[in-house]
Amino acid sequence: MNALLMTLQALLSHWWRHRLQFFSLFTGLWLATALWTGVQALNSQARNDYARASALLTGPVQAQLVARDAERFEQSLYLQLRQSGWSVSPVVEGRVRFAGERPLTVRLIGIEPLSLPAAASVAGTPMQDFDLQAFIGTPGQAWVGPDTLQQLGMQAADQALSSDGQVLPPFVLKPQLAPGVIIVDIGHAQALLQVPGQLSRLLLADDKAPLPATIAARLKLQPAGDDGGLQRLTESFHLNLTALGLLAFVVGLFIAHAAIGLALEQRRGLIRTLRACGISLNLVLVGLTLELGVFAVLGGLAGVASGYVLAALLLPDFAASLRGLYGAQVAGQLSLPAWWWLAGVLVSVCGALIAGLSSVLRAARLPLLVLAQPQAWRLAQGPWLRRQAIAAGLLLLVALGCWHYGASLPSAFILLAALLLAFALLLPTLLDGALAWLARFCRRPLAQWFIADSRQQLPALSLALMALLLALAASVGVGSMTEGFRKTFSGWLDQRLAADLYVTPRDNAQAAQISEWLGEQPGISAVLPSWRLELRLQEWPVQVQGIIDHPGYRTRWPLLEHSARAWEQLASGRAVMLSEQLARRLRVQLGDSLQLPVEPAQAMTVVGIYADYGNPKGHLLVNADWLRRHRPEASLNNISLNLVAERVPVLKAELQQRFALDDSRVVEQATLKRWSTEVFSRTFAATSALNSLTLGVAGIALFISLLSLSQSRLGQLAPLWALGVQRRQLVWLSLGQTLMLSCLTVLLAIPLGLLLAWCLVAVVNVQAFGWRLPLHVFPGQLLQLAMLGLLTSLLASAWPLWQLARRQPSELLRQFADEA
Repeated sequence: MNALLMTLQALLSHWWRHRLQFFSLFTGLWLATALWTGVQALNSQARNDYARASALLTGPVQAQLVARDAERFEQSLYLQLRQSGWSVSPVVEGRVRFAGERPLTVRLIGIEPLSLPAAASVAGTPMQDFDLQAFIGTPGQAWVGPDTLQQLGMQAADQALSSDGQVLPPFVLKPQLAPGVIIVDIGHAQALLQVPGQLSRLLLADDKAPLPATIAARLKLQPAGDDGGLQRLTESFHLNLTALGLLAFVVGLFIAHAAIGLALEQRRGLIRTLRACGISLNLVLVGLTLELGVFAVLGGLAGVASGYVLAALLLPDFAASLRGLYGAQVAGQLSLPAWWWLAGVLVSVCGALIAGLSSVLRAARLPLLVLAQPQAWRLAQGPWLRRQAIAAGLLLLVALGCWHYGASLPSAFILLAALLLAFALLLPTLLDGALAWLARFCRRPLAQWFIADSRQQLPALSLALMALLLALAASVGVGSMTEGFRKTFSGWLDQRLAADLYVTPRDNAQAAQISEWLGEQPGISAVLPSWRLELRLQEWPVQVQGIIDHPGYRTRWPLLEHSARAWEQLASGRAVMLSEQLARRLRVQLGDSLQLPVEPAQAMTVVGIYADYGNPKGHLLVNADWLRRHRPEASLNNISLNLVAERVPVLKAELQQRFALDDSRVVEQATLKRWSTEVFSRTFAATSALNSLTLGVAGIALFISLLSLSQSRLGQLAPLWALGVQRRQLVWLSLGQTLMLSCLTVLLAIPLGLLLAWCLVAVVNVQAFGWRLPLHVFPGQLLQLAMLGLLTSLLASAWPLWQLARRQPSELLRQFADEA
């Protein structure tokens, strides 16, 4: 034990003498842990809220009966089951909109507490604590969570007015209720949603089976634990965010790895002395491992705290992304379990072990008598470079296999990880080869030294340059994908949102009145109503839209693929068009037959496939008359109007006044495009922030490596000074070396980033969202990122070079103190 304490004391004394390296190692573990735990905090908060939303109504079994091919079903089916002895409880669910500066849509759930089992609970409230008279009676109660109440700008006991003019019961605050959810009595819900006699699902108190044949034709059993697809729809988003967090974590570990490697190089003499004093190699390795553990705990504690702050800062944009893409509601404040904090520290410990393992192994294997020689240290890297090149080749084979044979989101991310790691491992070998090629053209002694010294610096700088490569490649890839998506999305909006005014009636009766009134108004060139129906097709939620036969659709509805005379076939009622993501999910192509859930059964021919960006659900386009004939419950949910520009504000005001419609139900084209663009921008805000943080961490890695290296480079620079090279010239030579290595790294990062962008748009997006984006290359953006990479390198080297310029001749002369 005394020997171990002495060893630890000797090893830790190095950090007291080299405080910069202590800061480097601590910063690496701190930043790596902070970025990783910050991302995991966001994902954990979202998944907790999903769980709260799916566990609003809990009971002994939690299985439920849902409609086979529709959003709702008749209440009479519930009565038949109750009369047959089934213990079921009805639920109706829908969306309620609230007007305001930022219109808010919430999930309204209506329950019948009298039929719920005694062991059930609602939003954490047991049935025995229910005040049935207050909940069911007049005016009733509307249970709401704190986040939703804050978004509405209201307080408990207030009554809200929906955009349809419906008055909700007074609010009752329920802290355990998920955000974006309001619970009321089923009678109030049916009135608010305007679905009298309709139900969304039936909760089962037992697993009694089978269903009566007449009811089994209309309803199906949904097992317990099936949340209706929300977690399945959002899983791709969380996986994307986790991949970015993992990349930031790896880049942060590069800082720690470089600091540990440099410290080990500088402590070779200390390790030799400890061994000469009788300390065994195993005891030295134990001491190095315990030392890493101390750093891991310190960095982990700081990283977890910083990760929490980072997650809190990114949470608004993160919540907006989920709400805009999937309609998923996430709380506005973080509420994380205790295990998350412990997991963050454990992640830091694992990161420290990963960062320091290779250096400890090298310390155990390399001969002690030559470890302190820089040239021997560089030559010892030769076998490692060969192993890295072999590993990179194997990773490229893995990437090729995932691209050719993989057909899932995990395989797509394995493809990305393999590509990034392969190029990172190849970087030192490629840089060494490039420098060796340049050395053949150098004839002057100073030029030869310039290249040779750059090659000697590679072992110490390779990890920082790897971090810069990965960060720049990620910036190029994500930036190209984002800007390409923005360009594609803007063009798609310009085509799809071609009408001048969009009207959303409250119900079919009002829609008929509005259509009749619009037919009498001057200046309107086209009135395009569309009907909508929600159903499930092969277990996927699908929106069916019925449109009339009008020439406007042929020009404003862009098709990715289509058959000859596709619009004429659609108008005939024998064909269907569908979104790209739905076509991929159902594995259908042009000319295939698609069986829709209608009576009588009818096979429809697929005649067109179109883009439907941002819609997590599938989308079908059918003829309106066909839809109304086969599914009369379809609602007329939208009327698009084409009219002269000067009539738009006048007609909008008349519609709002005559039919009591708010701004969310009568929307101009420009407003709708602005809303869509805002959603798009906020969707990628968290991704862009993480991308920028990763590049910043790479700059810190390079700065710390250069600053640490400057302490040990005087031995190489002092002879040049002694031969007559001025200190200012030494500074410029050192700057040139850093910029040369950075330029070579940037040149490799650009093609890697473009390859990454292609993988994102052609592989990851297809597996994650179901659509494929065209690959756009933006030369201006590539030049900007290349300059940013060089600027990062310049800033990282500024302070070390400033220190070199201020070196006194006495410090340079001291390098020759031990010469004979």
